[in-house]
Amino acid sequence: MNIRSLTRGDGVVIGAAVVLFIASFLGLSSLDCPTGVDCSGIDNPNAWDVLGLVMSMFVTGIIGAALIVVGRGMPGRKVAGLDLGQFGVALTVFALWTAFWTIIDADNAGAGMILGLLSTIVLAAGALATPLVPALKAPLVGAPKPQVASPYGQPGHPGQGYGYPGAQQQPYGGQPGQPQPSYGGPQPGQPGPGQPAQGGQPGAPGPKQDGSAGGNFEAFWFAVPVARPLYGEDGSPSPIAELAPGTWYLAVEQRGPGLIAQTQDGRRGLLQDTTGIQRG
Repeated sequence: MNIRSLTRGDGVVIGAAVVLFIASFLGLSSLDCPTGVDCSGIDNPNAWDVLGLVMSMFVTGIIGAALIVVGRGMPGRKVAGLDLGQFGVALTVFALWTAFWTIIDADNAGAGMILGLLSTIVLAAGALATPLVPALKAPLVGAPKPQVASPYGQPGHPGQGYGYPGAQQQPYGGQPGQPQPSYGGPQPGQPGPGQPAQGGQPGAPGPKQDGSAGGNFEAFWFAVPVARPLYGEDGSPSPIAELAPGTWYLAVEQRGPGLIAQTQDGRRGLLQDTTGIQRG
């Protein structure tokens, strides 16, 4: 799970869930002790003393918040046909519904009920408003600045790790210290531009260049401004991964208005929304 995929709305949901958990240990009702009467022996129950209330309001709200956060970091997971995030939003709304009618029915609501109601209001509001409010859709953790570091941890050999634009990646099967052919350049044993092939006649026409977008496309590194889903190359509607801000990805092919992107673990998929991407 990538923490950089979390949004500010997810931060609001997490904070409200923490406050809701604290409220479950506070008293459910307030006591007005008459003057001269010792009320220290009176037991003021909390939510954990009322099983139905703690499960339908407090535990349900906390589970809903957890599902929203997990669904953001692991897109595509479903429960009963719904995405984890959608199922979590439904649980937070149910927790708010329970808290509202419980406090309406209470005679003297205590700190636990009042704080629990406020927490469920913030919890449900954050869950519902995150996909709609641009300020809540912003990343919770900002993208870090690229740092120059040695790939082997040895001083005096500056370089960049995997995923940094400009880093020289060692091709599969290549040996350290050997020059590697550049993308689109002549391969060893093949003639360069303007040179006749072996056994050919001078002036013979060379291979025809592909004028399509795929033939002229050059791979490049890019980063996304906000978390965006990566769909399968076969056009499946379910995302296979999520591109997180602050990480560099490799665009290997143009596919209409989208890009075929490759993640650090080698997975490839279609990035449909390319607005605002940062090229490396």
